[in-house]
Amino acid sequence: MSILNPWTPLHAQLHRTLRQRQLLPRGGRLLLAVSGGQDSLCLLKLLIDLQPKWDWDLAVAHCDHRWQYDTGIAAHVQQIVASWQIPFYLETATEVSESEGAARQWRYQALSAISCREKYQYVVTAHTQSDRAETLLYNLFRGTGADGLGAIAWQRELVPGVQLVRPLLEISRSTTGQFCRDFQLPVWEDVYNQDFKYARNRIRQELLPYLQTHFNPQVDRNLAQTAELLRADVDYLEQQASQLLAAISSPEPPAGLNRRLLSAAPLAIQRRAVRQFLKLHLAQAPNFAQIEKFLALINAPQNSRSDPFSGKVTAQVQGDWIVLPEITKD
Repeated sequence: MSILNPWTPLHAQLHRTLRQRQLLPRGGRLLLAVSGGQDSLCLLKLLIDLQPKWDWDLAVAHCDHRWQYDTGIAAHVQQIVASWQIPFYLETATEVSESEGAARQWRYQALSAISCREKYQYVVTAHTQSDRAETLLYNLFRGTGADGLGAIAWQRELVPGVQLVRPLLEISRSTTGQFCRDFQLPVWEDVYNQDFKYARNRIRQELLPYLQTHFNPQVDRNLAQTAELLRADVDYLEQQASQLLAAISSPEPPAGLNRRLLSAAPLAIQRRAVRQFLKLHLAQAPNFAQIEKFLALINAPQNSRSDPFSGKVTAQVQGDWIVLPEITKD
């Protein structure tokens, strides 16, 4: 690895971001997820160089999915981490995930387990500005609201007592790549990223370069800024919906919402309050159609019922209330 001046403009930018956004406090116990790719190695190097200023207790975790094209990467990452004398944790999947979603879910479960077991307060990932742009497009094509378009947030609770933090959301993938080349970091070239059966890879390798060439060279940055604006809007709307939900929820069983008070709220807040309510009482998170089905009962006649939700639960009008009676039995 090259011995360069460890303080670069990227170091300064990350240092400034951490102070301004208060993402990773001084003296915190940090578990960094390292895949071996350029983004995570860039962040690893940055955090190691900033560690003396922040007094972090830093460790690295690698999640081995046991994918065929990943053979050898766990040993590669372990060797890199050993050269910096940092604690290293390896989690290996018991089953090979066939989908991106399942793999991502297992990864976060594995990171949560390590952080809880080893008492790390923060799990840090190397999601970048480019990841944020890709996620916005991916979710837009699938059909989503503002929540999905601004899905990658700077931080969120991973499990109780553990925060998931993404400090590189203002940094592009081209910047992390140049940083790795400057410091001669041993990046693992991930064959997975070239597999076009995954929609995200097509967005990364084909769509975004096309948009950069034919529409806007700064499309990554602009889409990421849109996601940032939407994230702030979503946070505000969710707070307003939580306040409404507390005000209109039935104090006694069966669980229900006061439809007169619900109808007085703006539609955007109605939808969010109903979604929060149904998430509390259904086995699965509600979709858009189920939320609209519930809202249709606001002005429905007495004893009107919705079609069944998950678990055969139905919503019913009872006076001024829309309630969820007991689960229908077979």
